[in-house]
Amino acid sequence: MSKIAVVMGSISDMHVMQDAINIIKEFGIEVEIDIVSAHRTPEKLVDFSSNAHNRGISVIIAGAGGAAHLPGMVASMSPLPVIGVPVKSSNSIDGWDSILSILQMPGGVPVATVALNGAKNAGILAAQIIGSQDKTVLDKIIAYKEGLKQAVLKAAADLKA
Repeated sequence: MSKIAVVMGSISDMHVMQDAINIIKEFGIEVEIDIVSAHRTPEKLVDFSSNAHNRGISVIIAGAGGAAHLPGMVASMSPLPVIGVPVKSSNSIDGWDSILSILQMPGGVPVATVALNGAKNAGILAAQIIGSQDKTVLDKIIAYKEGLKQAVLKAAADLKA
């Protein structure tokens, strides 16, 4: 069974990252959650990043605010796909520092980057990655997207009524 890791640089990021955790659980995928600070726990960062694939992790979602080095550093040491979530933190410059820190990765070290505070989309993308190889998860994603479609069609019909 596939597993997604959701890590964040600080407990203060949890209010954003909870959206990823919730949607991953909605899709029935196991999730591992941890705090791994690139700046305050570098040894833990190295251990986590280097060994995640040995623990059954398939995709890593890493959220961080401010300088936001966590996603890129994880990607530099892990063979797994990494999705970065820029978090608008209390010490952030309107979130742009986090966005650019995650988005502007050098060639050879990719990090898929979602919108500022876009943890839900990170969870959906991680599930889609797993769903490309797991039909049960794929079927849940198809049903989820159909639900989105039906919600829009209902809202349009209600508007006309």
